[in-house]
Amino acid sequence: MITTVVVGLREEQDEEETNATHSYAELEYSLHLCPKKHKSEAQAMFNFTEDDDEKVAKLIVVPTCQKTAVDIIKTGERVDEEKDLCLERFLKFAEIATNVLREKNFWCDYIDPCSGLSMIHRDSQRVYGEVDALVTLLNYECTNVGCCKIVMHPKWGSSVYPASLFAIAPEDEVRDALRIAAEKMGKKRS
Repeated sequence: MITTVVVGLREEQDEEETNATHSYAELEYSLHLCPKKHKSEAQAMFNFTEDDDEKVAKLIVVPTCQKTAVDIIKTGERVDEEKDLCLERFLKFAEIATNVLREKNFWCDYIDPCSGLSMIHRDSQRVYGEVDALVTLLNYECTNVGCCKIVMHPKWGSSVYPASLFAIAPEDEVRDALRIAAEKMGKKRS
């Protein structure tokens, strides 16, 4: 099941300004147990050993997709600004959600969409393939643009910004952490 929330960031404002402006975007997420196809990638990504098979079997993958205001296949200043805003929104969302889980002593991490590297457990230089994960987990299509793979969202086409979180925790705890993150950043839920 895909959950859609609307999340935003308070933009920079002058101290004299009384009305804060927000930039909001739809963010979809879903929860999946790590498929066998990605087991070895997860082990390498997070430095799990062969003895950690039980951990990997419980690993929940949370792919997210933000609807972008522009088609990210294009290039230019507006596209770069949109990607930066999406990155900032995701990093804040992921930080809130993982902090909730970490406070309860659950293992969790999230991926820096720019580098593909994990943000909490940084002992690996393994790059996570966001597009490949969406193809595997949600059966999304992808296309090649030059040397880059671009995910094709079923509703938004290439106007999408993918990024992922991971957790080893009960599903209801992960859902609760994501709900809290959405509530702290959003104004409505659909």
